[in-house]
Amino acid sequence: MRRLLARCKPRWSTCLAAVLLAVVGSPDSVAAGKTHTVVIEGMAFHPQTLEAQAGDTVVWINRDIVPHTVTAASPKFDSGEIAAGRSWSRRFTSAGKVSYYCAYHPVMKADVAVGR
Repeated sequence: MRRLLARCKPRWSTCLAAVLLAVVGSPDSVAAGKTHTVVIEGMAFHPQTLEAQAGDTVVWINRDIVPHTVTAASPKFDSGEIAAGRSWSRRFTSAGKVSYYCAYHPVMKADVAVGR
């Protein structure tokens, strides 16, 4: 750390900001959180509503014998095909309610409620 600051004497304010950013992180960064699981089984998402926090990751596991997707309009994302016995995950960084569905079976719907 001292070496870095010593090299920065001519532009100390810029270097200090760089060091602080490296140590503290960006103000927009979200800490890594918990991992939650949604099971796809019986042509449904379980649980239908999952509560998570910003920074949490959700893993969808397909236990059905047919493929499914996890597709959302806002924020827009799509897992692509999740084959039987496979999984897919997504990290949520912003608070809000995210409604999603299976593109192959649109009657399959669920939500992730992301808190701060």
